[in-house]
Amino acid sequence: MTRLYGIYNSRAARTYWLAEELGIALEVIPVIQKNKLADPLAADAPLNTGTPDFLRTAPAGFIPTLEDDGLVLHESGAINLYLAKKHGGPLAPATLAEDAEMTMWTLYAMTSVEPPALEITFTYRGGDQDGPVGKAVIAGACEKLRRPLKVLDAHLAAHGHLVGDRFTVADVTMAECLRYAEFHRAIIDEFPALAAWYDRCHARPAFAAMMAKRAAE
Repeated sequence: MTRLYGIYNSRAARTYWLAEELGIALEVIPVIQKNKLADPLAADAPLNTGTPDFLRTAPAGFIPTLEDDGLVLHESGAINLYLAKKHGGPLAPATLAEDAEMTMWTLYAMTSVEPPALEITFTYRGGDQDGPVGKAVIAGACEKLRRPLKVLDAHLAAHGHLVGDRFTVADVTMAECLRYAEFHRAIIDEFPALAAWYDRCHARPAFAAMMAKRAAE
């Protein structure tokens, strides 16, 4: 059994979504982020990213972490690429060139899109979006996003998806990284092809199934 550490309300969501798309079963080990707990080392604390038992598996305390037949992986982008290639099908690369493109877009998602999108999420979750500091943070994050999103918009206008003119693992990871900007939907809607692609991704039954499990968590 492939084991995934991490709750649905975390970056593990992108791997749970992929698993739904691939139709594979994962052994779920619900590890919560330690910053959500008053005392992550308390005797009655749930398994979390500061728990010594978890840190023996993931020394950096990252979720998701994957265990699969002796292999341990920690980065969500790498985990998704591995699972897609292991299980094959249309979500996986069909050629070496597609493999390179999926890796490229995965790295692009996690380095150019996710960090400023997270600034938006953190500002809204902190309730600071209407204050002067929060507005400035959101405006700055949107400005950081415009260049990478413009590139994505042009690519998606021409191809419909990131790789191979079909939905793949690269779309899963990119859509999940961009979802951190959902609190400020206007930045997504500035780019029509991107917005249409984003909505198509999230209309997929596998995404709905993942989100239902996340809501029930």
